[in-house]
Amino acid sequence: MKIAIATINEPSLKAAQKLAKLLDNHECHIFNKQIEDGKRLHKFTKVDEILPTAWSEFDALIFIMATGAVVRKVAPFLKDKATDPAVVIVTLDLKKVIPLLSGHLGGANELAEEICAKVDGCVNFVTTASDQTDRFAFDLFAKAYNFAISNLKSLAEVSNAIINRKKVQVVSFPSIFELIKRFKGYKEENFVFCSIDNLLEFDANLPSVYITPQHLANSALQLHPQEIVLGLGMNRGTPKEEIQNAVLQFCLEHQLKLTQVTKLASFSKKADEDGLLAFAKEQNLPLEFFNEAAINELERDFSPSQATKFFGIKGVAEPAALLASRYKTLFLNKRIYGGVTVAASF
Repeated sequence: MKIAIATINEPSLKAAQKLAKLLDNHECHIFNKQIEDGKRLHKFTKVDEILPTAWSEFDALIFIMATGAVVRKVAPFLKDKATDPAVVIVTLDLKKVIPLLSGHLGGANELAEEICAKVDGCVNFVTTASDQTDRFAFDLFAKAYNFAISNLKSLAEVSNAIINRKKVQVVSFPSIFELIKRFKGYKEENFVFCSIDNLLEFDANLPSVYITPQHLANSALQLHPQEIVLGLGMNRGTPKEEIQNAVLQFCLEHQLKLTQVTKLASFSKKADEDGLLAFAKEQNLPLEFFNEAAINELERDFSPSQATKFFGIKGVAEPAALLASRYKTLFLNKRIYGGVTVAASF
């Protein structure tokens, strides 16, 4: 984290210097009224001078000053919980910490916990309800796994249901259900799981969370895994432009962003395809190949493929995408675009 520590007098400066040493795993800059060294110590006259820059350039702001003063100073800069930096208040003796703003997505709660772990007797006055009640928090879950969030305004309904010991419905895939069950704060009483492969179980009366790489046309809370693998198959000699067009069509049809794609995968006998190699290089994406044994060892069925006839394997696009993905979840079966097949996994 890049952290700005703001002080207004000599005692708070001394406290800031001590705190910066304890947080030496972060990049800490101390803003004060006494010392300037051009590196990590920056001199100012009034807090108002530093806030515009600090708010936009730092991940977290630690204030060693009165809570009321901090609230008044930061109020004009507040935007939303998705973009505001973490704001933490610490007392002069470093014994009391208040994560004031952006506790989850901004990391204020986590930073406050770190300070408390490094200062004997330090008390963390955390105020977020999910932390106080040890309940599951979807924004923390998304942050932990680097999932993007859509419709963040719908988080409150879901969070309140969990805190009030009511059920929420998660619409996703089995691999995601297992991640949720292992995440801190999970309580079985709070969750109903509905597989995207069996929407007959969907309960329209429950607050719902959709976890899929695709951006859906609804107002419910959505979390989007960002590490998508595209499995690609193609006829011999397929040019780069045809492969690129197939990928773009696939993403458009399935509400995916090309920026979500982190890897390409295919069958080992496609490793000399100039068009595929050129496309991967142009997109700056790693390309992974799998041989017959790896593909045929997969214990699942795939869409019918000409690769079975020509190479004796279960397929190309679907099994390659599955093998190269982190969570082994094939969420989009192959689509055929002329001489190119595309499938997606995460």
